[in-house]
Amino acid sequence: MTRFTGCIDLHAGKVKQIVGGTLADTDDSNPTVNFVSSHSPSYYARLYAESGVSGSHVIKLGPKNDEAALEALKTAIGFLQVGGGINIDNCQYWLQYASKVIVTSWLFDKVGSFQIDRLKAISERCGKDRLVVDLSCRRVASATEVPKWVIAMNKWQTMTKLELNQATLELLANYTDEFLVHAADVEGLCGGIDEELVEHLGKWAGSLKHNVTIVYAGGAKSIKDLEQVEKLSNGKVDLTYGSSLDIFGGKLVRFIDCCRWNQEHHH
Repeated sequence: MTRFTGCIDLHAGKVKQIVGGTLADTDDSNPTVNFVSSHSPSYYARLYAESGVSGSHVIKLGPKNDEAALEALKTAIGFLQVGGGINIDNCQYWLQYASKVIVTSWLFDKVGSFQIDRLKAISERCGKDRLVVDLSCRRVASATEVPKWVIAMNKWQTMTKLELNQATLELLANYTDEFLVHAADVEGLCGGIDEELVEHLGKWAGSLKHNVTIVYAGGAKSIKDLEQVEKLSNGKVDLTYGSSLDIFGGKLVRFIDCCRWNQEHHH
C-alpha cells in the first residue's frame, strides 16, 4: 500500500524547499528557493517521529549541513534516513544515528559511468537493509512511444550513463532494498507528479524477484496524489511531499491529512 513519507531538505544549514533543477555544485550557488523554515531541523525530526511517519529522509544539499543533519538525526536516533555526500568512508558514522544511508553520486565515476563494485562494497559495509539508492532522474527524448528516464547525479546537474528501467532495478535490488526516486524535472514546482514514471516504477517493482520499497518525490500538490500513486503503482510506490506541504509554507496539502492517510491505510 502507498504510504506518505517525509523529507527534511537541508541547504546551508537550514531547512529549505528548493526547485530541484536549479541546484549547482558550487558552495555559493543560488538555487531557486521556495521556502526557508524558521524551525530547526530537530523540529521536523520530532514532528515526523511523533506522527509515526517512518522512512522519512534528511538530505544534505551541498556542504555545511553536517551539523544540521546530526541535530535532526539525534532527535530521533535510528528513525530517519540520511543522504547527501554519503560514501564508503563515512556511511558507518552516519548509521550510528540514521536508520539507513542514501547514496547516489558516489556510485558513479566523474563521467557518469555506474560503478557496480562500489555498490557491492557499500552494501557489504552497511548491510543491504540499511542502504537506500537514490535514483534521481530526468526524462530524456525517446525514439519510441515508451518514455525514457536517465539517472542524474551531482545534485541533478549531470546526466549519468545509467537508464532507469526494469533491468537497472533488478541489478541494484541485489544490493539494496529501497530506492528513492526524485523526478528532478518536476521537483519543487508543485505542478503535479510524473504519472508515467510512477506507473512504470510500480510495474517494474511488481516484477522484481526481491521485495523493495520505492519512494517517489517530485511535483506532488494534492492529498489526492496519494490515492493516484496507489492506483498508478498498484500500491508499490510511496510518496513524499515537499513544497506543497503546509509545514514547508505550502498552501496545497496539510501534513495532518497525510498522516491520516497513513493511519487509515496502514493498521
